[in-house]
Amino acid sequence: MDRLDKRLAGTGRWSRKEARELIKAGRVSVSGAVYRSPEEKVSDDALVSVDGQALDGPGPVYIMLHKPAGLVSATEDPREETVLSLLPPEYQRRGLFPAGRLDKDTEGLLLLTDDGPLAHRLLSPRHHVDKVYYLEVAGVLDASDVQAAREGMVLADGLQCLPAELEVLPDGRSGLITLHEGKYHQVKRMLAARGKPVTYLKRIRFGSLELDPNLPKGSWRLLSPEETALLQNQ
Repeated sequence: MDRLDKRLAGTGRWSRKEARELIKAGRVSVSGAVYRSPEEKVSDDALVSVDGQALDGPGPVYIMLHKPAGLVSATEDPREETVLSLLPPEYQRRGLFPAGRLDKDTEGLLLLTDDGPLAHRLLSPRHHVDKVYYLEVAGVLDASDVQAAREGMVLADGLQCLPAELEVLPDGRSGLITLHEGKYHQVKRMLAARGKPVTYLKRIRFGSLELDPNLPKGSWRLLSPEETALLQNQ
């Protein structure tokens, strides 16, 4: 059982205040009966309608965001603009959060959702969900860097990195790296330890989810049913 105003607000289409106003105006019915009390409790399977239109179930939301540099991967921040600012108000109100994070200056694929269990599973160290990044460095990448990543680096602060796959691209100054974990600033710390600091970083894959090449930087879209199913079976 849930409050009627919370049920409406949970769809993301109205704020809690707007939901209360709709209910008090007699525009909301539950199983055919008009309810005028926002505090009224309704069951999860009750048929709720607004102006005669049945509500869609709140259900989880899965959004692919092409994060630009300059935004923090958080739901709120007292000093910085967050990635949620790129979404329309109805999604900003839904309680979405980033599944994982990208540094402020890192671009690329970010999953936003309100599905806590899925996010926990994707981020759990036990599952080793792959993350693929495109990177550019100051310096020239070579076979010794590939070997160091493959063997699993131990950083100066004692962090033991799992083996990773580094592919050097033809220009020698860029590459693709696949991590099987997600430690803090890991890619930057690994390459800095090799004396080749990262100058640009972009995530292009997270588990089974690949960044849509047709999605402009700063834009977002809902995942397709096929993408959602792949993630849930990750």
